[in-house]
Amino acid sequence: MNLRPLHDRVVVRRIDGDTRTSGGIIIPDTAQEKPQEGEVVAVGPGARADDGTVHPLDVKPGDRVLFGKWSGNEATLDGDELLFMKESDILAVVETGQRAKQAA
Repeated sequence: MNLRPLHDRVVVRRIDGDTRTSGGIIIPDTAQEKPQEGEVVAVGPGARADDGTVHPLDVKPGDRVLFGKWSGNEATLDGDELLFMKESDILAVVETGQRAKQAA
């Protein structure tokens, strides 16, 4: 699937959360909240300023991100449930492994 969001839009695929509590109780699908963590699938070229310059986005495809509970618009493409949101709806990038060590 080739998908190119416009301007400062980001396409995110939700990452499934745990289906069990820490005590081992299985949570049924109907009682689970939708995850607020996802993987960036595609990003737009960036936000355009009043003078016409384009400011590139801070996120890139493959980044794991946290976003607000009601962020974005949902759509299903090629069987994938995707969220389309502005970069400003993303709260944080989850850094793991080597990247987290370099940032510290």
